[in-house]
Amino acid sequence: MTNIFKTTLTKILTKIRRLNSFQILIIGYIAIILVGTVLLELPFSTVSGSSASLMDALFTSTSAACVTGLVVQDTATYWSGFGQFVIMLLAQVGGLGSVTVTAWFAILSGRKIGLVQRSTMQEAMAAPKVGGIVRLAGFILKVTLVTEVIGIFIMMPAFCADFGMLKGTWYAIFHSVSAFCNAGFDLMGSVTPFSSMTGYAVNPFINIAIMLLIIVGGIGFLTWDDMRANTIHLKKYRMQSKVILFTTACLLIIPALYFFFFEFSGKPMGERIWETMFITVTARTAGFASIDLNSLSQTGMAVMIILMLIGAAPGSTAGGIKVTTLAVIISTAWSVFRRRENASFFGRRIADDTVKYAATVVLMYITLFILSSLVICSVEGLPLMSCMFETASAIGTVGLSLGITPSLGVVSRLILIFLMFIGRAGGLTIIFATISGTTGNVSKLPQEKITVG
Repeated sequence: MTNIFKTTLTKILTKIRRLNSFQILIIGYIAIILVGTVLLELPFSTVSGSSASLMDALFTSTSAACVTGLVVQDTATYWSGFGQFVIMLLAQVGGLGSVTVTAWFAILSGRKIGLVQRSTMQEAMAAPKVGGIVRLAGFILKVTLVTEVIGIFIMMPAFCADFGMLKGTWYAIFHSVSAFCNAGFDLMGSVTPFSSMTGYAVNPFINIAIMLLIIVGGIGFLTWDDMRANTIHLKKYRMQSKVILFTTACLLIIPALYFFFFEFSGKPMGERIWETMFITVTARTAGFASIDLNSLSQTGMAVMIILMLIGAAPGSTAGGIKVTTLAVIISTAWSVFRRRENASFFGRRIADDTVKYAATVVLMYITLFILSSLVICSVEGLPLMSCMFETASAIGTVGLSLGITPSLGVVSRLILIFLMFIGRAGGLTIIFATISGTTGNVSKLPQEKITVG
């Protein structure tokens, strides 16, 4: 019996070693989701003491591991303290990536990290090269701990004043992790179910803490590494870091002007400023809301959908098509308008492969987003705009909601689960993992022009 077990284990380990980095990443996320589902199904994970349904546990686990924040049960009133801790842990691991967390344990235990593990870490962190990947993992650990601790101390006074020292401290810890990982889970349902951060719409400490945590987590660790190494010397930054910072600034400023002058124009100035800043920051990355999103106009919802689909930076705790993808598409279009051969940023040419990947990612996300919206609209009989909002939130791993997710049927929930997984793991990652055995053909077919546009 022992020999059979050893033989089986050896075969499994051999198969694992043969997996490429993309397959390891996918298996890692699936494993996290399954473990989270089992833990959330335990009777003591719920306040009532009865086991959660498989669909509720699976949906919540996927939403947390994929740092989305869409919920079918109110986090504060349905899940017990243990269940909330599991959700927070899933968000922390999912936000940083299972490979990164595993690497931390290897580093802390003094174990040697092999080339295969380093290659997988490179894909998980969206790093440009394998060299220095272990040092980068250590840097990510430091940034995560320091940032989350700062967030905890900023939010503690407000939460402790409202909920008491013990509960307030737990709320500060939970929301700091959730905001940094761009997860969007909250415990404000203890006041009003599914209320998110509406009770703190004008609280400066909560607003500033959550917005800063979201931005730090959403910019990406490679950008922070660049900022640490080169400080204010912008010319020394990698081209990618420059693109991320510039595009992120544009996506914060331009939508803010729209919301300030059109959506919130009738509100008092103080409330108007805080709500404008908060919604602009959270729309692309995290599912916190300081207003009732159903109060937005159709145009406002459309702007939110666009922002949710764009997302944040690669190698960050957030999802979406990524700001770099958007920048590459815009730069490519601009180069066509000017009849130039290549797209470029800051005096650097963009590789053709990058343009192809960007176009593919955008096509994948838009296709999945539209088809999923149409299916949910047909199945549930809900307004198309509401369905588009939820599907954009799911595939962008944002978590903002118009409140229809808890009432959706099994088919629609499974669609959202699939979208959340795609959004976090990455569409190209899943495709590369699936067709990893395909090899490129060095020969070229005859070329012939086709008219477009």
